[in-house]
Amino acid sequence: MTTPTAIVHRDSSALATATAARVAIRLVDAQSARGDASIVLTGGGAGIAVLAELARTPARDAVDWSRLDVWWGDERFLRSGDSERNETQAREALLDHVGVDPERVHPIPASDGRDGADPGLAAERYAAELARAAPPESGSPIPAFDVCLLGVGPDTHVASLFPEQPALHEDERAVVAVHDAPKPPPTRISLTFQAIRSAREVWLLASGAGKADAVRQALGGAGPVQVPAAGAYGRSRTLFLLDADSAAGLPPEFASRGQR
Repeated sequence: MTTPTAIVHRDSSALATATAARVAIRLVDAQSARGDASIVLTGGGAGIAVLAELARTPARDAVDWSRLDVWWGDERFLRSGDSERNETQAREALLDHVGVDPERVHPIPASDGRDGADPGLAAERYAAELARAAPPESGSPIPAFDVCLLGVGPDTHVASLFPEQPALHEDERAVVAVHDAPKPPPTRISLTFQAIRSAREVWLLASGAGKADAVRQALGGAGPVQVPAAGAYGRSRTLFLLDADSAAGLPPEFASRGQR
């Protein structure tokens, strides 16, 4: 488990701008080292703001988008093209504006897909797609994502892993169907902690005063079943990327870090 670092920006706009630049640099570094890169996208206000800013920043041109694999941390189990799907929002904010290879964009199956309205089968299909992308020599059924973006909910959820939900106890499967989620829509598909923790870096995004208590709990030593954001971490680095409002309740050891 990596020790998290909190980086505080003055407001939500600065958070989106700085994180977009950080994403571009991370992907360029990965492509320079290995030729290819991979990213896990998130939805939510902060996550989509980062993607929209990435589409606008000149730094995007340094990324070879054709050599990027795009995944999602979770998805609302709705029909293809539904405006509430994370995939739809990500395409509108970023993916439709850069030269991604369609074969390397990996959306989570929709409710009108090959598995119909069965989210369990759809989750199994996505897990199989992850396994095919994992290098055989790794011995893992999950690729080592370069960066996994996650939004932090006001209830401390990340991806579609909600407090006290059964998915938090999953230690074998990489992808699960989530039923009766406390946030609509109730049926979702999510990466598990096992998949999230395969990422080299995990970046947790939070913006606004409504997230301050969730951030405080996540960085205050809480357990991941009660506070899922506390259980999301990367193999080499874990960042909490915050604006000043969401950082208002930071524990003292994190609050001493300066704003940007």
